[in-house]
Amino acid sequence: MQSKASLDPDCRTLYGASLQPPAGYALDAAIATTFSLDFETALAVPVSLALSAAESRDEILDHPLALLEGAERMAGRLLVFADHGHIQVQTRPHSRLCSLLEKIIVEVAAPKGGAFHPKMWALRFKSTNGDKPLRVRLLVMSRNLTRDRSWDVALTLDGLVAKKPQATNRPVADFIRRLPGLAVAHLPSGATELVAGFVEDIRRVDWLLPEPFERVSFAANGFGGTPWRPDPGARLGIVSPFCDEDALSMLADRAGMEAPLLIGRTDELGRLSSDVLNRFSRVAVMDEVTTAEDGEEPDSGSLQGLHAKILVVERGWDTEVTVGSGNATRPALITGRNVELFATLSGRRSQVGSIEGIFGDKGFGRLTRLFVPEEWRNEDEAQRNAEARLDQARHEICGGGLKLACRRLGSEDEAAGLWEMTVQPAKPLLLGGVGSLRVWPITRGETHEKNALENLKCGESVDLGAMPLIDLTHFLACHVVDRETGASLLFATGLTLEGLPLGRNAAILRSIIHNQDAFFRYLRLLLAEFGDPFAAALAAQKDARHGGWRSSEDDKPLLEEMVRAFCRREDRLEAIERLVERLEETDSGSGSPIPPEFHALWQTFRLALRTKSQAQVVES
Repeated sequence: MQSKASLDPDCRTLYGASLQPPAGYALDAAIATTFSLDFETALAVPVSLALSAAESRDEILDHPLALLEGAERMAGRLLVFADHGHIQVQTRPHSRLCSLLEKIIVEVAAPKGGAFHPKMWALRFKSTNGDKPLRVRLLVMSRNLTRDRSWDVALTLDGLVAKKPQATNRPVADFIRRLPGLAVAHLPSGATELVAGFVEDIRRVDWLLPEPFERVSFAANGFGGTPWRPDPGARLGIVSPFCDEDALSMLADRAGMEAPLLIGRTDELGRLSSDVLNRFSRVAVMDEVTTAEDGEEPDSGSLQGLHAKILVVERGWDTEVTVGSGNATRPALITGRNVELFATLSGRRSQVGSIEGIFGDKGFGRLTRLFVPEEWRNEDEAQRNAEARLDQARHEICGGGLKLACRRLGSEDEAAGLWEMTVQPAKPLLLGGVGSLRVWPITRGETHEKNALENLKCGESVDLGAMPLIDLTHFLACHVVDRETGASLLFATGLTLEGLPLGRNAAILRSIIHNQDAFFRYLRLLLAEFGDPFAAALAAQKDARHGGWRSSEDDKPLLEEMVRAFCRREDRLEAIERLVERLEETDSGSGSPIPPEFHALWQTFRLALRTKSQAQVVES
């Protein structure tokens, strides 16, 4: 959010840029929350965080070595909490690297039965020289972790971790503290400790507020008690893509003598009665012409549609701007069934702006036009009922205690043999109104789909077939079809996987680092500093200029960097040791990606590392 032009649509910030560390700092850890996510975006995020890669999502996804290293580095440092059953999936096979997200993605459920809906990032940065205090960045947003191109809004706050707790931070600290308890399946190792550390730091952050705002406050709904909603004010402006009559009436009651302003979506506003709409001085929607670049047809990079949630209240001499995840709906603001997070900035109206200034023709309002009810055509009621039945089936599948189990078939060679995987229900599922249910591991795609409806309704297991070790995954794709209308729903969910061999991740690594060229490019990534903006460029090299250890002109600096890391007592050599060990585990004896010359050299480093470790034990 920019200062002297609050919510000005010309003040845009790239999502990835908001995650990059300040000068002189490197990312230490991060926690994110989202309602929905897609695998590709979730896979690209660790690369952006770990390697400070500035490329677009699609460019990052072209480089599997960077994806592998990003996921490896961020395991134990990053957690993404998402609403269960709202992982977007495609029918084609997803990258096997998505299975590494099992250590990062945590599916959760709202405790009051609504949606887990907050969009937040909390990032902790450490000084690269250790001479500066910890920094924390908090992003409170309306955007999910997907490739959606809608108009969204985000508040970015940076601050230093001080010695004393700040009362202002209690709501957001309590919100983060509750996250592990919402998990519907297992938590990744170390997740509870990571969250606890964040809570202690967030409590003590002294925020640097963007000008001209003077105060900030936070609120979270969905955990019991009276839900947050804006205090009454003289004037009110509402931006909400989704809305209902009860919430809008409640908000209108909180405005003063002047009727409030409302910006929403055509399909949502069209369902409202004229009595409710007449309570607003202006009802507007996004103007498709103004949101397209230069008035032309929207291209793939244009922002389209409305997803931002904003409440602006004028009270006394002040203007308060609230951003966050909550729509103007009953679950968000009245019953509190949804888990939502809000941040409110306050400042003098003469500096922040008035309702007219913020939503007028020179501000956000220039992207809007008046809502014309006659332009909206009522959607088919049968389709809405079908969507409700499909959503109910999603909740049954995700909350029905399903788990996955795998066992090896035939060969004693763990990596070379095939593995059988089954879906095992804890109880029969009702799945009323469902015409068909097909499931498959996300690494396999719909060509390996299995019909699961009758088995799950009877409480019987579903055989997913035999597959190689690298295709085993916690993530199950589900395609549900409504019996009455033929409408369908496609999503993925992460289930507990029993019998997963320890060598699965090593097998995935071996499938990516399949030759000596890939080995050396990955080695350079391991030796790159955490947050090095040049590391992604190294991973992006598709073709080696030379074929082996002795012939590469980069061997000397690579060796020098290894010696430097050893002398600095850094953990990058330990990462190389883990890499070599895992490649040795999956080495069939021929075609090893580790050149013999490097393997011989590494034995010297191994001995030196063991000697140093023993010396450190004696010193302690």
